[in-house]
Amino acid sequence: MKLLIILLSIVLTSKACSSKEVVPIISSNQKLYYNAKIYTVNLNIPWAEAMIIKENKIVFIGSNSEAEQKVEKNAQRINLKGKLVLPGFHDVHMHPMEVGATTTSFELDEAETDAENYIATIKKAARNNPDVEWLIGFGHSINTLFDAQRNPLEIIDDAVSDRPVIIMEQTSHSMWVNSKALELAGITKNSSNPQGGIIMKDNGELNGILIDNAGDIVFQQAISSLNDANGEYDGMVNYVLPKLAKNGITSVSDARTYWKREQHLTWKDLEKDGKLTARFNLGLWAYPAEDDINQIAVLKSLFSNDENSLLKINQIKLYSDGITHNTTAALHTNYLEDYFELPTNNGLNYFSENRIAKYIQELASVGFDFHIHAIGNRGVHEALNAIEKIGTSNGRHRLTHVEMIDQSDISRFKTLNVTADAQVAGDFTKPNHWHENADLVGNTLAQNLIPIKSLQDAGVRVTLSSDWNVSTLNPFVGIQNAVTRSPQNISLEEAIKAYTINGAYTMRQETKVGSLEAGKLADFVVVDKDIFEITPNKINTTKVVLTVFNGKEIYKK
Repeated sequence: MKLLIILLSIVLTSKACSSKEVVPIISSNQKLYYNAKIYTVNLNIPWAEAMIIKENKIVFIGSNSEAEQKVEKNAQRINLKGKLVLPGFHDVHMHPMEVGATTTSFELDEAETDAENYIATIKKAARNNPDVEWLIGFGHSINTLFDAQRNPLEIIDDAVSDRPVIIMEQTSHSMWVNSKALELAGITKNSSNPQGGIIMKDNGELNGILIDNAGDIVFQQAISSLNDANGEYDGMVNYVLPKLAKNGITSVSDARTYWKREQHLTWKDLEKDGKLTARFNLGLWAYPAEDDINQIAVLKSLFSNDENSLLKINQIKLYSDGITHNTTAALHTNYLEDYFELPTNNGLNYFSENRIAKYIQELASVGFDFHIHAIGNRGVHEALNAIEKIGTSNGRHRLTHVEMIDQSDISRFKTLNVTADAQVAGDFTKPNHWHENADLVGNTLAQNLIPIKSLQDAGVRVTLSSDWNVSTLNPFVGIQNAVTRSPQNISLEEAIKAYTINGAYTMRQETKVGSLEAGKLADFVVVDKDIFEITPNKINTTKVVLTVFNGKEIYKK
């Protein structure tokens, strides 16, 4: 009897232990980030210590003590040990798919001043790429070709003459081609200049330099010869997206989506495959030489604005003018140098004022916002005129680059609700480099480039972006330059706004991201330096140590 009681006791004890072991522990789907210095970019509560994330949303932001009272018992806790937290950065003008694409076979040194020295590099590239139909390169400065002692066409033909060669200048606003490329493109010395482009000649003879859209047209022909369907996709996955995450960039506007190359379909594949680790708005490229009726119909058909998607096709990218250093930015006055010997010497138009207005009238009603390249004061003026003609401030249109702006046009940005998108990450935008354009545009225009302080003082919404890979995509370089480029500098708080909530506005997502507030999506970065405390000229040394996108940690140093 005693033995039976002992055995029964053992069985009951065993069952009790077994029952205890299978009781599920209820885990929380919350994360608490605490002991931080959080700059929210929310004017009502600019600073906080802690943030509770549930799935992909911020459910609380405030003090450590308040967070402890509100957080679930089993939430994951991350002690940030006093580090600075900022909203995820917006870069509303870059070229991610172009950066990641494997279209070029070789690169030239931009610093090289003697074009003859390029021959060996081009010859080597030809030997290393015997099977490519078009040999495509990148990187030289157009000034090196302008300063050449020989016709640049003779130089490139000496390098390769048996197949087409095209080399994109560092800014992408001109191409250097050989005779075989000109032949395949059907370009002769009697060819007319295309809209928005110039076929350069020396004493009536072709010199192998194709300016702006003249070069773009031939480059499209070269790209179409590539048998590399996966190059752009793989470049995004393996290089671009990790690079964005490492730099804390969680929202991007692609500043030139070539729909004729079906880049929008590659973007859709990335989204479908769950590869996107940032929010993307695509700016469909408006081709200057395309028939308007056909082009507008295609653009309308590609519009896509699903609120639940990381990918939206809801912007149009077009050029009002060219760029300064090759004298194609549109000015009210003539350039002091005449490179092209044309009837006018005050820049060119990819799209005229009336044509821009026509596109806005047709496409803004569909839901498209316009991203307009405008560098010269005439280019800026005409783009603003085109927007004004449509008569609505509901659009989220922006002019990008805005290097030279007449004082009378600055206030019009605010009146028309047009964002001024500036790039100041490149050294060439710093005031100590402004004089370099004086020989082209004169001292008055040259000495006030990219006037972000004047725009800010006039109440204009300013965004800062990179134009990657023209300049670095590192936001801290852009922020440092923005606050140190006196006399056209802005405050640190305004520079951060320009990279966050202002960018969110242009992407029509300011109610979802761009600041750190309860109810918004969890896009934020943790950095290794407090940029509010260090000297301004050290801001560019700041590194991202953690990037959280849509509630998930996508980069951790």
